[in-house]
Amino acid sequence: MYPYVTGTSVVALKYKDGILMAADMGGSYGSTLRYKSVERMKPIGKHSLLGASGEISDFQEILRYLDELILYDNMWDDGNSLGPKEVHNYLTRVMYNRRNKFNPLWNSLVLGGVKNGQKYLGTVSMIGVNFEDNHVATGFGNHLARPILRQEWHENLSFENGVRLLEKCMRVLLYRDRSAVNKLQIAKITEDGVTISQPYSLKTYWEFSAFENPAQGAIGSW
Repeated sequence: MYPYVTGTSVVALKYKDGILMAADMGGSYGSTLRYKSVERMKPIGKHSLLGASGEISDFQEILRYLDELILYDNMWDDGNSLGPKEVHNYLTRVMYNRRNKFNPLWNSLVLGGVKNGQKYLGTVSMIGVNFEDNHVATGFGNHLARPILRQEWHENLSFENGVRLLEKCMRVLLYRDRSAVNKLQIAKITEDGVTISQPYSLKTYWEFSAFENPAQGAIGSW
């Protein structure tokens, strides 16, 4: 009923050719950053990419559900395959169903994909709240990354500019989210399939005056 090992924000956006998604690789045991190589983005079937915040073991359970779903779909061998919209709809039903049993899967999910030239990007929370948008974020990213995305995102974003924008969001999250770690992956999905980058770190700058003595002038602080 409570999360143990959790991952923090996932940020995703549509760009010119498909979907870009970013997540760091931290796994926190309570407030201890216990694991630093947790992959939180996975390809689903031929057309979809899934990213998850929250409880890592529940994410693994969701991946098992999706493996069964894709296998069952492939067994028909009818030339059709589940697209991102169908997978997102399935996830909304699973999350809402578990919430109604008072045994939720403790995750916020981001599902992106491309099928027949149509880009799709949606999110679903642990209680089944879901929506589609041109850019989405979970966790702290919903508060800190989306204002940046609203300001700078546009429809004809190139791959390079999309990556740069995601890195800007992830850098802000690294500065402000205590659960974030400076080791991230960026994934893209286009008509050609999914590519997930090798883990890498961002260049950071910690000499901002606000970082040097953050409690200065705060009344009643230590």
